Amino acid sequence: MAHDTPPDDDDTTLFRTAVGPVRRLPQDRHAGRARAPAPRPRQSEAADREALHDLMSDPFGGTDVQPGDELQFARTGLQRSVYRKLRRGQYRIGAELDLHGMTTVEARQALAQFLADARHARWRCVRIIHGKGLRSSNRGPVLKSHVAHWLSRRDEVLAYCSARPADGGTGAVYVLLRQRT
Repeated sequence: MAHDTPPDDDDTTLFRTAVGPVRRLPQDRHAGRARAPAPRPRQSEAADREALHDLMSDPFGGTDVQPGDELQFARTGLQRSVYRKLRRGQYRIGAELDLHGMTTVEARQALAQFLADARHARWRCVRIIHGKGLRSSNRGPVLKSHVAHWLSRRDEVLAYCSARPADGGTGAVYVLLRQRT
């Protein structure tokens, strides 16, 4: 059967009889669907809220960290070359947080928010300035020991170490963060 020949009048009449009366539509365009809202990483947000809650409710009495002591921490399984690169200050610093003059409660909140922002911004390495604690009482550097404790409790922190002298020395730490998937 050839498709390029026009239908005869009998076929057209038969078709119109089978279809019945026809009326023109007011428009022939599809209205479409409303745009879907942007996706939200609900699991990541929940994990951040839980980590913030854990960080805020963590009782810590302090350690025997002294003003000149270097801080260092690395998760099990972290490659030595990666940690060595962190200690040498070879990672680009995405951002820094200065905790000078803050109380322990203020510093804890600022650190939690900073790490959440760093995770959201996908920063690989950040610097946290906690101070050396030279003007602390006989208890030693308060923020320094607390920052070390808080960072070691965060899952997204792969490693941290005291900064090079040009970047704050023992009064600051480089923090290597886990890449968000």
